[in-house]
Amino acid sequence: MTEPDTFVPPPSDLAPAEFGRLRRGLILATTVLGSSLAFIDGSVVNVALADIQSDLGASVGDLQWIANSYMLTLAALLLLGGAFGDRIGRRRIFILGLVIFAVTSIACAMATDAAMLIVARAFQGVGAALLVPNSLAILSASYPRDKRGRAIGAWSAFAAVTSAGGPVLGGWLVDSFGWASVFWINPPIAALALVLALVSVKENRNPQARGDPDWLGGLLAMAGLGLVSYALIQAGEASFDSRIGIAAGVVGVLALVLFVRVEARCSMPLMPLRLFANREFAAANVLTLLLYGALGAAVFLFPFGLIRLYGYTATESGAAFLPFALMLFLLARWGGTLIDRYGARMPLVAGSMITALGLGMLAIPTTGTPYWSTFLPGVLVLGIGMAISIPPLTTGVMNAVDDRHAGIASAVNNAASRVAFLIAVAAVGPLLLIAFNWLQAPLMAEIEMPAEIREAIRRDPGSLASLTAPEGAGSAGPLIVATARLALIDAFRVATLGLAVLAAASGVAAWVMYPKTSRRKG
Repeated sequence: MTEPDTFVPPPSDLAPAEFGRLRRGLILATTVLGSSLAFIDGSVVNVALADIQSDLGASVGDLQWIANSYMLTLAALLLLGGAFGDRIGRRRIFILGLVIFAVTSIACAMATDAAMLIVARAFQGVGAALLVPNSLAILSASYPRDKRGRAIGAWSAFAAVTSAGGPVLGGWLVDSFGWASVFWINPPIAALALVLALVSVKENRNPQARGDPDWLGGLLAMAGLGLVSYALIQAGEASFDSRIGIAAGVVGVLALVLFVRVEARCSMPLMPLRLFANREFAAANVLTLLLYGALGAAVFLFPFGLIRLYGYTATESGAAFLPFALMLFLLARWGGTLIDRYGARMPLVAGSMITALGLGMLAIPTTGTPYWSTFLPGVLVLGIGMAISIPPLTTGVMNAVDDRHAGIASAVNNAASRVAFLIAVAAVGPLLLIAFNWLQAPLMAEIEMPAEIREAIRRDPGSLASLTAPEGAGSAGPLIVATARLALIDAFRVATLGLAVLAAASGVAAWVMYPKTSRRKG
């Protein structure tokens, strides 16, 4: 394949080995910048929602869709992004993703009403769906197998730091310059990544991907993942219409079933099903569903507990998770070497169990105690567990397939992590409410209150989760709220322990499913 004219050849006075190391370093920086854009914008907008509401006059439903429309298109289009990278060229699709992301970020910053911002966010998710799988595929194709684990470990570390630091930086930007600033910072970063991609990344794709694209498979994948994601997002909203949500979910599942049938018969499928015949690839994606489900729900639940139950400010709750990112940054590169030394199985078992321990530790603290002696140890242990788990898991996915399928392999694994996040976040809310309703009932029975208030609580016990006294509670109101807070703290512990069990299940799955000798030699 002829190299693009924009690729910079090695200087005559630089040895080939030195130039190779320099180019790989630039490629690592390029892929980190590109993927970090996508990861940060999945969460940083949350800190700007209050300002967006007051400035654009957005309703609560509008705010939910400003946050969720991005995740919806990202989850639905990941497979297409990876498949088109394999077919058309990963460098080309990565660059296209950067351009789309930059343009749509400008549209987000210039939005004058909620509807415009929702649409711009949805198209921003399209750009992210092109960036995420192809950034990892470019990185994988640029490093030999014996050095790939360390490179992916570094990618994971930088991605984690930028993702965890995003809400803290976003909060400062919103306070200093307004909500639009969280979108204005994206174009300069995208421009830097674009320049680096042009000068350092060679074009690479699957040379066997010929013929017409699998358009039917692409449409079914978009419809299936989009509708299932929509149903899960709607299930977590107060305005959930069960008939619409269930119908969307059922149609989405049917579309995914039909997608599998089409892929099994297609000569050039969007997602080659034979990839799942590889035991390591199949196991890695099962682990991704379990482990990222636990982590995603914890990231969602942890700030809620800190703010609502332990009295933290929004900025403090964002900063409370930074030690997790620090552990990933310090240890993920080392974690990436474990698969080269021991194979994937043992690091994944150990990392998953340490992650479960960290989540269990987050369920222990009580109110009135300092952060450094309560939540900090659990956050640090959680970071250590994920630093051990993420690089071998990601590297195992990429090593399990032929390099020509790197784009779609990355897309499948990223789609698994996004779906895991959506499912876990949708499930943890009902779990928290069920535990709260069960725990508060015997406590409320001991409080003297008007009969009509007791009946109102019996009919709708979940209303107390807002930690506000029922109207007409009178002198019993403060005691009702205090009791509800105690029940909600215990419900928070139950939900967090449930996530610890989910993480432990990923360790068991790694032990059972992963081949005992999964190490790949370069």
